[in-house]
Amino acid sequence: MEYSEGYVYELMNQGGPTDVRESYFGEAVEEMMRARTLCAKANAKMPDDPTYVNDLEELFGQKLDEVRILTPFICDFGNRVTFGKGVFINHSAILSASGGIEFQDGCMAAPGLRIATINHDMNQRHTTYTYGKVTIKKNAWIGMNVTICPGVTIGEYAVVGAGAVVTKDVPDYAVVGGVPAKVIRMQNPEEQKE
Repeated sequence: MEYSEGYVYELMNQGGPTDVRESYFGEAVEEMMRARTLCAKANAKMPDDPTYVNDLEELFGQKLDEVRILTPFICDFGNRVTFGKGVFINHSAILSASGGIEFQDGCMAAPGLRIATINHDMNQRHTTYTYGKVTIKKNAWIGMNVTICPGVTIGEYAVVGAGAVVTKDVPDYAVVGGVPAKVIRMQNPEEQKE
């Protein structure tokens, strides 16, 4: 069967499923190899060599003038990640981004961020995948070694405590922590400064 270019991404946007045995999945494999190669190039440079940003800009297909990402850094689908202004991602982040990741203005992540946007089918786990976009909203703060699962939205000004595993949406201004993450308290929106 013939598939149009971009069909695999249409399926990902719908949450899947996709099947690695189908010819349309070849486009995803090509993007994974492109992304892995560009991450390897960026990570091979010394941290004080500013040209690593050029590799990341090629990876994401956008200028990163108002985005700071520290290496080492891993992302498997650069074409599925978007950034607002003033985003900061500390070292050792791993973005499994096939389902899509959106970083809105001013959000920041401590070292060791893990984001998954893909999952395996329970019964056909070697061949069939489902997807869920992850959105990190304006001025959210993600602590060290946090894992965010597929389909989760982190609310505006939310704080995710170190080591949390986030399996459900986090409300605006919430402070969450634990495994699975639960609301610890709510912040006062009037105390937040831009």
